[in-house]
Amino acid sequence: MLQEINDTNFNQLVILSKSNKPILVDFWAPWCAPCKSLSILLEEIYTNEYKKKALFFKLNVDDNPKYSDRYKIRSIPTMIFFKDGKKKDMHIGVATKEDIREKLNKLI
Repeated sequence: MLQEINDTNFNQLVILSKSNKPILVDFWAPWCAPCKSLSILLEEIYTNEYKKKALFFKLNVDDNPKYSDRYKIRSIPTMIFFKDGKKKDMHIGVATKEDIREKLNKLI
């Protein structure tokens, strides 16, 4: 299962991360059906392909308004791709494995 992050540890784990790996943050909510579909896909991709190459986190937008507002999350699911603490790319809505791979591979 992907690690859940929150408004308290987001800055430390994403912005100030010492990792040289790209970071994918999945902005989601428990009531969102498309979010559940994407979550299954992200789990699969992370476990089978990117565990050693990237970091994946989940942020519940209902419980964590600070970073949801900062990144202007208006529709979920939304994925933001970070590298070296900076937002590099974004995808709104459910994505295919190929879409996710393409965005991550540009940052690796």
